Amino acid sequence: MRLGLFGGTFNPIHLGHLRAAEEVSEFLALDRLLFIPAARPPHKNATAVTPFAVRLEMVRLAVADHERFEVSDLENQRPDKSYSIDTLRWFRKEYGDAADIFFIVGLDAMLEIETWREYRNLFPLCHFVVLDRPGYAAAELHHLLCRKLGCQAEPDGQIFHHPSGQRIYFRAITRLDISSTQIRRLAAQGRSLRYLLPDQVRRFILKYKLYA
Repeated sequence: MRLGLFGGTFNPIHLGHLRAAEEVSEFLALDRLLFIPAARPPHKNATAVTPFAVRLEMVRLAVADHERFEVSDLENQRPDKSYSIDTLRWFRKEYGDAADIFFIVGLDAMLEIETWREYRNLFPLCHFVVLDRPGYAAAELHHLLCRKLGCQAEPDGQIFHHPSGQRIYFRAITRLDISSTQIRRLAAQGRSLRYLLPDQVRRFILKYKLYA
C-alpha cells in the first residue's frame, strides 16, 4: 500500500489543492490519497474557521469522482486539537510497517515544523512530500533538513534521507495562483467563483451562502 495523506483546513478546498494532489499521486504512484480536513487546527483561531462538517462536505464533493482520492474525518473523532503527530501515529498503527505513508505539506508549513508538537517524532512515521511554494527558497529547506535534522541530500537536492530511513521529497508542482483566502473574500463581495474550485463546491457555497 502506498498511501498519501494531505491535511489542511480546506476552507474551502480549491483547484490548487486538487492539482497538487493529482501531481503527487501520479509522481509517487499512490494507491490512495486521503484528504484530511483539520477539525481544530492548532495554529488557527477556531472561531474564524468554517465548521468542520461544512468543510468536510466540500472536500467530499470535490473528490467524489476521483478513483484514488478519498476524504477522512479522523481528526474530528478526537476531542482535542488536530495535531499531526496523533494523526500519523494512528495511520501507522492502522496500516503497519508494510505500508508506505507519504505526508504532503507545503514548503511554508515545513519551514515552520519546529513549532509543531513533537516535530522530531513525525519523521520516523512516514515519508514527507514538500510542495514548492512561491516566495520560499529551497535553500531554507536544505538548511532545515540537513543542518538541523541530520538528513542527507541527494545530489539533485530533490530527495533527502532522514536518519530514521524515511525520505523527504521536494516537489515542484503546477502553480495555480488560487487561495482559500481569496475565494472567501470574493464570496463575501458577491463576485464570481468560477474556475477557482470544482463547480459542485462552488454551487454548495452559493446555496448555503458561505463566506457571505
